[in-house]
Amino acid sequence: MEQAKNVVKIAIQMMGAYPQLIELNQSKPLSAVLKDVCDAWNISNSEQYALQYVDGHQAYITELNRMEIKNGSILKLTTSPDKEANSLCQGVQSHNLDVRSESLKKLAALSSDVTFAQEFISRDGLLFLSRTVEEDDERGEVMCHTLRAISELMEHGFVSWETFSPTFIQKVVTFVNVNLMMLEITQLALMILESVVQSNTTLGIMVKKEVPLDRLLTLLQLPDQETQIKVMALLVALLQKVGGRERADMFEYLWKKNMRQFIHKNIIHNWPQLGDEMRHYLYVLQCLSLGLLEGRMRMAMDPNDAEQRQHLQNLRLSAFPIEVEDGGHMTAERRRSLCAKEFRKLGFTNNGSPWQDLCLTPPGLLALDNMMYFSTRWPNAYSRFVLENSSREDKHVCPFARSSIHLTLILCEILRVGETASETGQDFLTMFYAQDHFLHELFCVCIQVLNKTWKEMRATHEDFDKVMHVVKEQISRTLGQVPTSLEFFRTKISSLNYSEILRRRQEERLIQDEALSPPVMELRKQLEPELLTLIRQHRLNYLCEGTKFRKISSRRRQDKLWFCRLSPNHKVLHYGDLEDNIDKPPIEMLAQKSQ
Repeated sequence: MEQAKNVVKIAIQMMGAYPQLIELNQSKPLSAVLKDVCDAWNISNSEQYALQYVDGHQAYITELNRMEIKNGSILKLTTSPDKEANSLCQGVQSHNLDVRSESLKKLAALSSDVTFAQEFISRDGLLFLSRTVEEDDERGEVMCHTLRAISELMEHGFVSWETFSPTFIQKVVTFVNVNLMMLEITQLALMILESVVQSNTTLGIMVKKEVPLDRLLTLLQLPDQETQIKVMALLVALLQKVGGRERADMFEYLWKKNMRQFIHKNIIHNWPQLGDEMRHYLYVLQCLSLGLLEGRMRMAMDPNDAEQRQHLQNLRLSAFPIEVEDGGHMTAERRRSLCAKEFRKLGFTNNGSPWQDLCLTPPGLLALDNMMYFSTRWPNAYSRFVLENSSREDKHVCPFARSSIHLTLILCEILRVGETASETGQDFLTMFYAQDHFLHELFCVCIQVLNKTWKEMRATHEDFDKVMHVVKEQISRTLGQVPTSLEFFRTKISSLNYSEILRRRQEERLIQDEALSPPVMELRKQLEPELLTLIRQHRLNYLCEGTKFRKISSRRRQDKLWFCRLSPNHKVLHYGDLEDNIDKPPIEMLAQKSQ
């Protein structure tokens, strides 16, 4: 019985021969298995052969992965990885163009296999390939196969990109900077340069210097989705590898060149469907852009900074110009008293030293930036907010400054300003790409909503935290509707007033109360076995239908998919790489299994 567990029934094929149906004993050395297979076909030198999967990515069978072979697997007898690697090393150096082209084509197909890759790299195969790139003027299929092979071989992470010369990188850069007949070469070059940048080597710095942002923006505008994905990947990699000031300069240049508008119009709204990879890059780009605000968010106000003090004074002057003008000949003591009174009307807690309100980090100086932006971008709305509250009873005044500080903190939390981008995140905001100065503009909308909600709640100072909680709920619920523009957001959040929030809360509370009532609990107990059976069946059906997953390599690449589905008898998981032209492959095409 124990021996039967180590035996799997498989088929082995060979070109020009009848297939063998054998019982593979997994406890038997692989070399002995190969000898038996070769003997059955009267083949000598069994050490020069290997077994390989017929379907999927056609991986070689080794002692390390042989236990993945399952009953019903179909293998083929083929040249061993070391012999194949040796043959291809010679082929890629051949002076016969046809031989070299065929060798490179086969190499590109085999390079994804880890066993073959080790053998080829150990024979200085990468050196031969890099010379081909450096020395050849060929820009057709030969170069295409060469670049693809290099990309696949380096994906295994056996060697560093530092093994390549600056001459090689310079040549790959030219494939990006020059218009080529074969767009696939440009795409492969972009992919290689992205990996180089991600590798944190000195060559990455060279890529940044040699590839102009203008050129990447030009390639981004090509009507080819695969090229746009590769450009976005390289842009994101470059932005991730530079420091705060340099990153800010890059973003300023990209936004000045209307990259944001192009993404919004020609990618987000023009693609039939955004794939996982593009969604990820849009998410990371948003995180990096919003992350530029982290410095201001974590910086407390410095009372000795003349510029910061002037911003505070400008905020006061914008709200109370007449009082300041009348007070032009006042004594210093009278002027200080008037300023303190006006800062109190603006909603500062420490009206004598308003800078102290901005020492809380976060949101720090970002709150001051938001208030200044609101007062200059929407001066009428700003004046209306301040003057309207100046005429209310003291206990019903909505404090502008205090509210702005807390609202800025809420927006930073919701938008996750300063948080590191997730390696698999895809949740970007469409309206981020629809709007310049996104966070500042969002603040301008939300601060007016806050004032409106304060009035609807008839709030007093004691209700401040309650109001902020409601406003946070208004913002979160509206963002949950995935607004495509700031105007759409404004419309939706305006309709989500305090009465609507109360109504929704009441509905949710009633649903919860009903769900926990004794009759419902009793009925749930009676139906539980049937519901659990139904849920189990639904989940099994979903597993049998199968789904695709994104592969993430050591270099965070996400350009490969694999598919997994449960067998009809619910005993075996079948999985394997997903071909580009197949959406839901049948079980027969999924070579790997797990019981």
